[in-house]
Amino acid sequence: MMHALAVFFGGGLGSVLRWLVGKWTLAWFGYGFPIGTLAVNIAGSLAIGIAIGALEGVGQPAKLFFVTGLLGGFTTFSAFSLDTLTLWQRGEVLTAGLYVALSVVLSLTAVWSGWALARP
Repeated sequence: MMHALAVFFGGGLGSVLRWLVGKWTLAWFGYGFPIGTLAVNIAGSLAIGIAIGALEGVGQPAKLFFVTGLLGGFTTFSAFSLDTLTLWQRGEVLTAGLYVALSVVLSLTAVWSGWALARP
């Protein structure tokens, strides 16, 4: 139960932070380019790298709060980035490239499909 609560509270905080970044970037940059999403994805990827390095040897609840909860609520792109880095570091460069390509192509196909299915 403690692990679930760590993810729950971290995720809530991460989601609120994402919302705040979105509001701030819209106020500064407007709607022309999705700078808020780009900023969150870059910041989340940097943060997950820092968290993984800094939380080595720390208990599971702290990792679940910060990595799975906070950063998962902030952006799932950070998890995608970490998965890609992990494959790369293991020497699985082709697998990492395939993962990136499949993630982008299949996700764009899925969002288009969902949009097309939901249209009247």
